[in-house]
Amino acid sequence: MSSPIGAAVIGTGFIGTVHVEALRRIGVDVRGVLGSSPERGSQRADALGVAKAYASLEALLDDATVQVVHVTSPNHLHVPQARQILAAGRHVVCEKPLAMTAAESADLVRVAEASGLVSAVNFNIRFYPLNQHLRQAVGEGALGDVRLVTGRYFQDWLLHETDWNWRLEPDKGGALRAVGDIGSHWLDLMTFISGRPVVAVMAELATFIGQRQQPTGPVETFSTERRGETVARAMASEDAATILLRFAGGARGAVSLSQVSPGRKNSLQYEIDGSDAAAAWDSETPDHLWIGHRDRPNEILQRNPAMMNEAGRAAAALPGGHVEGFGDTFSALFRAVYADVRAGRMADHPPYATFADGHDEMLVGDAIAASASTGRWVDVERPATTTGPRSTRSVAEVVTP
Repeated sequence: MSSPIGAAVIGTGFIGTVHVEALRRIGVDVRGVLGSSPERGSQRADALGVAKAYASLEALLDDATVQVVHVTSPNHLHVPQARQILAAGRHVVCEKPLAMTAAESADLVRVAEASGLVSAVNFNIRFYPLNQHLRQAVGEGALGDVRLVTGRYFQDWLLHETDWNWRLEPDKGGALRAVGDIGSHWLDLMTFISGRPVVAVMAELATFIGQRQQPTGPVETFSTERRGETVARAMASEDAATILLRFAGGARGAVSLSQVSPGRKNSLQYEIDGSDAAAAWDSETPDHLWIGHRDRPNEILQRNPAMMNEAGRAAAALPGGHVEGFGDTFSALFRAVYADVRAGRMADHPPYATFADGHDEMLVGDAIAASASTGRWVDVERPATTTGPRSTRSVAEVVTP
């Protein structure tokens, strides 16, 4: 970047730290952080080498050197904080899920559109270079007609009854946990790559650990530290989900989600089967894309800028053979966001997820919850028109009549 853009990050835990480090890598000046308390903010600012710890969001927004604010706070704070940031004339990058309810996210889309500011949702898994490459390849017909989309997203960090995080509290994390926290990533990624939105779902949600032990003190995400003093809490959100999917254009799909699968630390897998070829990818081996054929040998495409298309090359930062991982996806996403910040407006179809995309995931989540409650197929209810820029193409653009 020719000159620094000032940014601030709300939240100083696991993901907030990743945001700070990724911003520095692309030349953005992180002016300060806002923690869950002034004391926590000061401690983390010192640890991260950030100059300032703001005492409040008001103090952050009073800093005229900050043009962009990243929201990595617990889910229930996303909407009020994003609204306040936009009202102050700042661009915003918000963690997913965008809101606690679809009504909230719909209103936030309207606010963002009226502001004319850049508003992005951090669905970072799109920005593994091979996923960007495949999105373009599918759009160009490399797989033929998309027929079947399958996969899973498994983790094990909530396997034990003593594992705890604010996401287990519905008033902070939302009614859907595994679906909202990790399922939203998989669903957004498949919509992005295939170019086809989910139009109907059949879902089953399962809570295997009905009671957990909540520590009396704070716990950081993915922490393995065990606190001595705990309080028993009944669980209302799902540990796992199995979902059948119908996509626009006739494609079918299925996904399994779990935060209680031993040994699976962060394994997102998918396979997209088309009429001419198939493609499969695993987030734990992110530099390899499997390409399947019927009448000739299958292929493994190694992430290599020299062998990828334009979209893949744009997301890559290292030569082939030098593995790009989770942290690199944030840098790639932020490069795209900050290009629009520098331009002063959002691109018509940016590669990153917009607030409209984040709202669409909320609508899919509502359908999943309704299906699990009623035991039947439920259509995703979308308004006739959707405001705000969207990164995904319309059905008319991707489905041949």
